[in-house]
Amino acid sequence: MSEVIIVEHKVGHYAFFGGVVLAVLAGVVSALFDAVNSWVVLALIVLGVLVGVLNVQAKEVTEFLVAVIALLLAGSANVLVLNTVAAPFGTILHVVLTYIKVFVAPAAVVVGLKAVKQLAER
Repeated sequence: MSEVIIVEHKVGHYAFFGGVVLAVLAGVVSALFDAVNSWVVLALIVLGVLVGVLNVQAKEVTEFLVAVIALLLAGSANVLVLNTVAAPFGTILHVVLTYIKVFVAPAAVVVGLKAVKQLAER
């Protein structure tokens, strides 16, 4: 049984790492070449769901949801203003943060639903 938990944790860990790397790389490429790939968005959503299901334990729910709130708020900041100082940097940061929001939002929904289920069981 513990081998299954270890495998699930590794899959969740790799899904998180892959989602962050994919969000950053896709954001930079999309910003520089003005291209949005729907497969990247779908992959980020799937990875986010995997992270929510496999990677966040019951004791980590509060910390995870606070971190998600911070990321979603950071993503809503008007970083495009940075283009006045360094032209492509604001656009790149905006697109990267948008992809990170696409990645963490499904994970937050899954973790939030798991938390509600646990509260209902008490």
